[in-house]
Amino acid sequence: MQVTAAMVKELREMTGAGMSACKNALTEANGDIKRASEILREKGLAAAAKKAGRIAAEGLVAAAISDDRKRGAIVEVNSETDFVAKNEDFVNFVKQVAQQVLSSGAETPDVLLAEKWAPDPSQTVQDVFTQKVAIIGENIGLRRFSRYEVGDGEAVVEYIHGGGRVGVMLKITASTITDAIIEAGRNVCMQIAAMSPQFVARENVPEEYINSETDFLTKTALKENEEADKPKPANIIEGMVKGRLAKQLKEICLLDQEYVKDGDLTVGAYLKTVGADVKVSRFTRYEKGEGIEKKEEDFAAEVAKAMNV
Repeated sequence: MQVTAAMVKELREMTGAGMSACKNALTEANGDIKRASEILREKGLAAAAKKAGRIAAEGLVAAAISDDRKRGAIVEVNSETDFVAKNEDFVNFVKQVAQQVLSSGAETPDVLLAEKWAPDPSQTVQDVFTQKVAIIGENIGLRRFSRYEVGDGEAVVEYIHGGGRVGVMLKITASTITDAIIEAGRNVCMQIAAMSPQFVARENVPEEYINSETDFLTKTALKENEEADKPKPANIIEGMVKGRLAKQLKEICLLDQEYVKDGDLTVGAYLKTVGADVKVSRFTRYEKGEGIEKKEEDFAAEVAKAMNV
């Protein structure tokens, strides 16, 4: 059977594969569009398997929030290059993944990947990722996600910075959720994006963290004291350790941080200006590629290789 432009167009719209790949698959399937889509999928699985081991440290963070702000989801989907992360198709795909997480009950990426894909229940989420790998030509993967569900007097607020480089989601509480409360939540999200706190407040810091840091700071101070021209007495060393620990806790605890929009206030003090009962009880901050060891590439050598120089 002769392969027509209309058949190629139909298969491309169905699968998202490239024009030449669709034409080749239709030729191999003797014009059978269903079989051609299966061929593309089979080739996509093979291509995805080859790319699965490659490091994907770029990508995007995206969020999805329900209209009533009672549910929220934030996800990180990785790609190998920043070029792909800026592709409109990839950007839209990551937003769809965030929507999938929002409506899902999955608690881990593996469970989510095994679910039916909401826009097309004939496929699993993993199937769609595999197809994207085949189309994009890079390894992509769902790294992590978080989902919030809140009750009365609570709202989920999100902020995405730098086109998806950093994303923040938090739960804010108040006697009445107003536009001003949501705006305050977004200001705090920006704070978290910029200053990367580890905990909401001092009382949320685990005791083992305090003990570990105190031990480290004590050893550091004693070593400095041994090397000093005029060693300090033990009570002074103890005071130094307490002061350094307090400074560190101020840097890593959100409510104690200096508010970036007004250096005269801490974040906690800023929230009190919004309302006496306004509180942030939880947040999630994702930075794309955070903690992933990136492979160092010789770009000039890569281009030369591609050009057979």
